[in-house]
Amino acid sequence: MDTEEFLLPRSQQANERLHALIPGGAHTYAKGEDQYPEHLAPVISHGHGAHVWDIDDNRYIEYGSGLRSVSLGHAHPRVLEAVRREIDRGNNFVRPSIVEVEAAERFLTTVPTAEMVKFAKNGSDVTTAAVRLARAVTGRPRVAICGDHPFFSVDDWFIGTTPMSAGIPAQTTELTVAFPYGDLAATEELLTRYEDEVACLILEPAGHNEPPPGYLQGLRELADRHGCVLIFDEMITGLRWSEAGAQGLYGVTPDLSTFGKALGNGFAVSALAGRRDLMERGGLRHSGDRVFLLSTTHGAETHSLAAAMAVLTTYTEEGITARLHDLGERLAAGVRAAAAGMGVGDHVVVRGRASNLVFATLDENLQPSQAYRTLFLRRLLAGGVLAPSFVVSSALDDADIDRTIEVVAQACAVYRKALDAADPTSWMGGRPVKPVFRRLA
Repeated sequence: MDTEEFLLPRSQQANERLHALIPGGAHTYAKGEDQYPEHLAPVISHGHGAHVWDIDDNRYIEYGSGLRSVSLGHAHPRVLEAVRREIDRGNNFVRPSIVEVEAAERFLTTVPTAEMVKFAKNGSDVTTAAVRLARAVTGRPRVAICGDHPFFSVDDWFIGTTPMSAGIPAQTTELTVAFPYGDLAATEELLTRYEDEVACLILEPAGHNEPPPGYLQGLRELADRHGCVLIFDEMITGLRWSEAGAQGLYGVTPDLSTFGKALGNGFAVSALAGRRDLMERGGLRHSGDRVFLLSTTHGAETHSLAAAMAVLTTYTEEGITARLHDLGERLAAGVRAAAAGMGVGDHVVVRGRASNLVFATLDENLQPSQAYRTLFLRRLLAGGVLAPSFVVSSALDDADIDRTIEVVAQACAVYRKALDAADPTSWMGGRPVKPVFRRLA
């Protein structure tokens, strides 16, 4: 690809067709055209392993595949074999399939801190089900979310707290309160202020930084003391931190937890798991009021559950989590060295656990900059690297990592020029990329 004349004419045309028919031009806001430099949002033709091809016949090394869901690489043979086997046998019936109990057994063997599990299609299904269940069992109205974590659900209880709150009644949003990550004293103050009102604490157990020593155990104790439900959102940490999620790695058991993303390697499957006495409230074998926990037509599609079983088996048998960490550590070291070598080590910053790397682009004042992100993404794309993040898949090899570092170094050379000019606009190629959550389009 010519880094000076990198054009995507077919993708541009396809993006216009997408916008004409689909609000936002994509089915996920994070995949939107506005997340990429102007006229440089590739439309994908196909993918294999760690590579994808756009409809302009460009090949890219891909990171953050499927918004972190494709952690084994595209078209993984073990997963596809399991999926094809079930598709040939029918995929949705009027009664449960035997695959449902097999998938539940496999999941609970892999995540032994949970006692029951129920599957659905996406993360929002199960996080909202967890919140509903917590409200039902506690009889309390309020939900306490970790305000430092970016996303929990497309449903009103969370989206009402974001800048994109149009259409959500204030009365709903007022029932969601926030606590800061890593600060037990502030969380206890919140629980005391709303004594006997908070149904649950919901958070990602870990993010870009490791939990402070004793923090998760402290949350566990706070939840017990104040009578609320502790929910771990393991959409990202599940499998990437350990096969049993962050709860397995850090040794703190939540009351409920939610999994998705890597669970299906791109196939649609999510899971709500947790304590039997809580989960059973959404079942038939209890004497209390029934809780409408989860009831989805497609939640038990056999091919998606087969994909999940194949993923769990592959992770366990092939040591995938360790491989993700090894690849991420190599990539992070290379990117940091490349940035430092070009004099932008303080401006192109790699953050997060090795299996879940992101990058920040900082301006001359070391403040986050969408303009510099645009410049950086543009150079990566022109070099054949599609990287809204640096989240690795296990399909990457040494040559992919080496090429990525080489392209990053080239991008950092341009970054240095923009910093010296104190003006990135000459290298942006158009409007800056935009944050997903913003009030106006």
